[in-house]
Amino acid sequence: MEAGGGSGEGPSLSALLSKLPSSATVRYRGPGVHPWGEPEPPLEKSRKESWSQRQTAPVASPVEPPESQALRELPWPIEAKQLLWRLQAQRPTKPEPGIRGSKGALLLGRAWARLVGVPKMLVPWRTILTKIGSQYGAGTESYFGLLRFLLGLNILGVLFQGILTLLPLLLLGSIPGPPSPGVTKPCGSYDPVPQGLVDYATHLTNLLSGEGHLEWSPLFYGFYPVQLTGSTFQLPIAYLLSTFLSGFLCLLLILRRSVSGLKQTLLIESGVLTSYSHRVFSAWDFGLQGSGPVELRKRAIRYELQVELEEASMRKLAEARTRAQWAGLWVTRILLNLLVLALLAAAFYGVYWATDPDKNLQEDPVVQATPLLKLLIAYLPSIFISTANLILPPVFSLITSLEGYTRSRQVQLILLRTVVLRLASLVVLLVSLWNQITCEGKPEAEACAACGYDYNILPCWETRVGQEMYKLLLFDLLTCLAVPLLIQFPRKLLGSMCGGRLGRLVETMEFQVPDEVLGLVYGQTLVWVGGFYCPLLALLNTVKLLLTFYLKRFTLFAFCSPASRTFRASTANFFFPLVLLLGLAISAVPVLYGIFVIPPSKLCGPFQGQPDIWAAIPNAIQGLSQGAQDFLFFLGTLSFAVPLMLVSSVLMVYTLTLATSYGRLVSKLKGHLKMESESKVLLAQRIVELSGEERDL
Repeated sequence: MEAGGGSGEGPSLSALLSKLPSSATVRYRGPGVHPWGEPEPPLEKSRKESWSQRQTAPVASPVEPPESQALRELPWPIEAKQLLWRLQAQRPTKPEPGIRGSKGALLLGRAWARLVGVPKMLVPWRTILTKIGSQYGAGTESYFGLLRFLLGLNILGVLFQGILTLLPLLLLGSIPGPPSPGVTKPCGSYDPVPQGLVDYATHLTNLLSGEGHLEWSPLFYGFYPVQLTGSTFQLPIAYLLSTFLSGFLCLLLILRRSVSGLKQTLLIESGVLTSYSHRVFSAWDFGLQGSGPVELRKRAIRYELQVELEEASMRKLAEARTRAQWAGLWVTRILLNLLVLALLAAAFYGVYWATDPDKNLQEDPVVQATPLLKLLIAYLPSIFISTANLILPPVFSLITSLEGYTRSRQVQLILLRTVVLRLASLVVLLVSLWNQITCEGKPEAEACAACGYDYNILPCWETRVGQEMYKLLLFDLLTCLAVPLLIQFPRKLLGSMCGGRLGRLVETMEFQVPDEVLGLVYGQTLVWVGGFYCPLLALLNTVKLLLTFYLKRFTLFAFCSPASRTFRASTANFFFPLVLLLGLAISAVPVLYGIFVIPPSKLCGPFQGQPDIWAAIPNAIQGLSQGAQDFLFFLGTLSFAVPLMLVSSVLMVYTLTLATSYGRLVSKLKGHLKMESESKVLLAQRIVELSGEERDL
């Protein structure tokens, strides 16, 4: 039997190959393409003819594409497309009426493309992040990308706070002076500025703790007055508006980043994309120029393939486990999780212990007479929280490595446990402050009965909360500066001096992405919690993030080696913003509680004399015209809320129905692809059988 067909038992090889989907599209492939089984011209002869046709006079045009289809969208070989493009360029064309047929359309399109690309050109540190991703993997690159994202959020927060509150205060009114010393009001007295000469040690203590002259500055809540002198500008409304606008914008941007990462995660984990073929055939960027970018892209692809191989090996090990091995593994996981819970409980108790005696130790005469001891007591909660955050994450990393999870799952567990440690420690501190402000939640207590808060200890409780967040953020910055100088650099120096295997063991350091990411989330959560009480905290965090970026980049290239075990970039792109969203949700609770529930201080701040901070909004609405009042109050009635809920429900049901239909369509397409692949496998097996029969004949 001949391969080309003819008589014989069964269908010919050409008939079988013609059933493949690739053969069905052969008529659309342009000139020089022949169906399966038909003889083709010699390769060298066809190449010579093709090249000679390009360099000589025009030849017969291939099949003309449809007018509505672009040349690049045609399923033709690249040589056929180039030939058709040359022929179309040589052919005279009549100018079409309007701008579409003129050269202005081409120039306008190029100008528009450049204009659209301007925002991408303005994104900072693009080249640096590409270099980091190629040398240290996508996980490390995602940390620096998250840092850049947080830097943008803080810059937006600074702009909102500066435009809405600080600039009107400086331009429209006079700078408010501190309260008169010794003046006693119904809720006590408030003397933030020290009187007389102040020594250098006290100045340094005040700078690090936010007290003294720094307490009565635009940095803290108590500085802002109720009304600007000689102006009708509503500073309390602007103060609240800046907080809500910056928080709402942060929520939208984080959700947008999370959704984009979720798409990648679902696509990769669904198994639709073949991991290796997708990266081998689709990961290369053919627009790269120069040996440097090409080498960086090669390294990035290598890291991606390394991640997939590690994940595949872990899955094979999991599939090969017996029931006894699974039982032993789950017992180990339960015991390790109990150990993690015990460590977390000890850390929380330590934070509460460091915060609770703070009000008693500060009043000690020895502490008051020693500035250094006073500073140490003031920073005691910050020191304990930072110590726990420095020691426990490596312990969590060691525990997680013993639980038998894949690298991506290990990163998620480390992030989860570390975020519980960091954010829950902050929650414990806030609960301790709440106990001091509200007399442990007892407004009928003697200290809180007159003003609704303990004015004897905290005459301006908002500024006190801002000072605590200020100290935590400042100590976090000092920790970031101290770790490379006091730990990483001496370790690198000691390893280079020792030499040998011990020296390499001491010298080798890896960039711990989960711990570093949680450091960023922790710092940003401090800004969200303290931004209302310390308005310029976002500015301080902007400076901190800039210093952190360049310091971490230096330590990464100078001290750290590429990670021995990597994880997927999709894990970072989705899970990191999700943790950031959790920090935003946790920070919103104390801020909203302070706005709606706790009475504001009677001696400081723009909301003096109000029953609560939110009461400034209804009071401001009453100053508007009657029509504006009716409209705004209508927005809070059931007549507006019920139709809004009905419309939202209809839109939600429509969206869910549409998503369900799309999901069914995707499932059908997946089944179709699976059937196509199975049919190709059957055809390939039949080809092998026919080839064997030919050899037998």
